[in-house]
Amino acid sequence: ARQAAPTGPAASGTPAAPAGPAGPAGPAGPAGPVTPGAVLDAALEGLVADGAVGVVGRVETPALSWAGAAGTRERGGTAPARSHDAFRVASNTKPMVATLVMQQVEQGTWALGTTVDDVLPGLLPGHPGITVEHLLSHTSGMPTGTDVLLAGRISDPTSIAEFLAAAGQDYTGADHVAAALATPWTGAPGERFVYSNAGYVVLGMMLEQQTGRDLDRLLRSGVTWPARMLRTDLPDEAPTPGAFLSESGWFGEGYGGWIPLTGFDPDVFGAAGAVTSTTKDLAAFSSALVTGRLVAPGTVAEMVRPRSTDGLEYGLGVYRLPDPCVAPGEPPAWLYGHDGASFGTLSFSVTSADGARQVAFGVTGRNLTADPAALYDLNEALVPMLLATC
Repeated sequence: ARQAAPTGPAASGTPAAPAGPAGPAGPAGPAGPVTPGAVLDAALEGLVADGAVGVVGRVETPALSWAGAAGTRERGGTAPARSHDAFRVASNTKPMVATLVMQQVEQGTWALGTTVDDVLPGLLPGHPGITVEHLLSHTSGMPTGTDVLLAGRISDPTSIAEFLAAAGQDYTGADHVAAALATPWTGAPGERFVYSNAGYVVLGMMLEQQTGRDLDRLLRSGVTWPARMLRTDLPDEAPTPGAFLSESGWFGEGYGGWIPLTGFDPDVFGAAGAVTSTTKDLAAFSSALVTGRLVAPGTVAEMVRPRSTDGLEYGLGVYRLPDPCVAPGEPPAWLYGHDGASFGTLSFSVTSADGARQVAFGVTGRNLTADPAALYDLNEALVPMLLATC
């Protein structure tokens, strides 16, 4: 989910794409060779040293199965983060919702050309031609909506207290749509890629209208159960304490510094980013998706085919990155997945095209200032994790 915090603190959106391969580590000292797991453990500890609160990571390959954690479950707490801990995955919700949509397409209930008006007549007045494909690929022209949604309940855009109060309130799908309709749209359908949380909220509304079932039940039957994702949920309230990485944001010295976001209501993102999960479940989902266990191989091919190359090579709920394991001179290969950015959490999950290699990652304690150097650099952990799959 991409969104903006009050003036001063500003949410930046998607984590930067990992940098190129850094090369292998140098020779080990007298203590013996450095194992891949030790390198990855150190990378997570480095993020915590640079300001992250809790970090969890996972690398799965035929030759390596590693899961690690660093930091604590909450800012100022003593309970250590564990590799099995859940966290808010934010926009990693979108590939799951996209899978449900494509299941409707496979069943013949919808086509990619099905319009919003076909399912929810009159929901988007003045925008009659928006299709399922436009929404899935962020090419509908619909603005993201989340910033306007929150701003509508904030009178002072510099007030952290008002922002926190707004982020803790309930929002309906209709609220998200109204916020998007109150914002200038970014172009005609199919014209260009513009990331839209509101577009995925609309997809969630369409799924519920078509099936007569709540989105959380649809996710359980269509995604989490068949993929064996045992700790994934779509909550409608803030999570209870336990094996969960609690969100907090760095707002800057002049705005109160570190502030807990324990009252954050998932309705702020809804079908665009409310899911909570674990790195184990994210890896299980991405593998199940690309290997055809959730939708047919032909549908997978449709989902991963980019509809845009401006910024992200984004398909239908999934984008692709160059596979760092491809040797010079070999044909290009890709990793497929998504990332997520809530106000206090960042996530990243990708898989190789054959489903044999996965990287999944979550970090709590997010920099919400305009200074990108105020806290950690995600690439400190993401680059060695990606290289560990080679």
